[in-house]
Amino acid sequence: MENKPKRISRRKFIGKVCGSSALAACAGMTGWFFHNRRLVPKKEQLKEVRNFSVEGTSKEMAVARGKDGAKLVSAALKEIGGIKRFVNSKDRVLIKPNCAFDRPPHLGATTSPEVLAEVVRQCKSTGAKVIVTDNPINNAQGCFIKSGLVKAVESAGGTVLLPKPGMFFRTRIGKLAIPDWEVMFLPLSRATKIIGVPTVKTHNLCHASLSMKNWYGLLGGARNRLHQEIHNVIADLACFITPTLVVLDGTRLLVKNGPTGGSMSDVKPGNTVAIGTDQVALDSFGASLLGIKPENIEYLLKAEQLGLGNIDLKKLKVFEEVNV
Repeated sequence: MENKPKRISRRKFIGKVCGSSALAACAGMTGWFFHNRRLVPKKEQLKEVRNFSVEGTSKEMAVARGKDGAKLVSAALKEIGGIKRFVNSKDRVLIKPNCAFDRPPHLGATTSPEVLAEVVRQCKSTGAKVIVTDNPINNAQGCFIKSGLVKAVESAGGTVLLPKPGMFFRTRIGKLAIPDWEVMFLPLSRATKIIGVPTVKTHNLCHASLSMKNWYGLLGGARNRLHQEIHNVIADLACFITPTLVVLDGTRLLVKNGPTGGSMSDVKPGNTVAIGTDQVALDSFGASLLGIKPENIEYLLKAEQLGLGNIDLKKLKVFEEVNV
């Protein structure tokens, strides 16, 4: 006997169809949701750079004048209380020179090897670990070699750290032009102290490249775009890094065709080192070495307005040593 298919009522048939459609729709929506969760990246959390300053050191600056760069660093440090006031044996010190270009040291586009070596030696004398880094415009290894800085650092017991892609993270910067940017954050996150060792030179866009502009070398990405708002950017860089110390290298001055230079006719002796923590004051002093009035430099005015330092050196206690 044949088995006849069971008949179902029209109401039950519609119920089953609707139920199947709902399950299919639910499965489809679930797949869409999780698929799109994979497509939409999680918003990257900005990294934060710590304040590296030492309490009670913001209102002093020391200036030393003479022909021996190493002796100038030592003399200026002594006047401001000695390196142990700023660095101790437990510290991991990150030193940031200006090594932006593959130029030999006598052309003044990069920090003096003698000055940098003495800063490294002073820090090492406390028992601290010392790393020196920069993210140059030209090939990093070539810049450190040709500028004489890798030899200077290693002879003084420090280590040169060359930039690598994995070191860079999106980081909070400032208030005017760049609230955040790609930054060589990894060495910054591991450091307990940071010392800038910029050279003193003219700059075709912002008049002078000194302490605050030196932090530009910690940025990654398409940073050439930042030239469109260079003065706001430099003021932001002073917000970005609150240093333990800045050693302003004015042993030779790039007075023309900065920041790259290229001829000995662009350089003149400066025979000066200035040390302090007020970057606005240090850059005002550096500008005067170049024959530029600080009040004519827009980023200095902006940085002072942001409360980052003083253009007027009379507001600081300035120690000076001559004929070192």
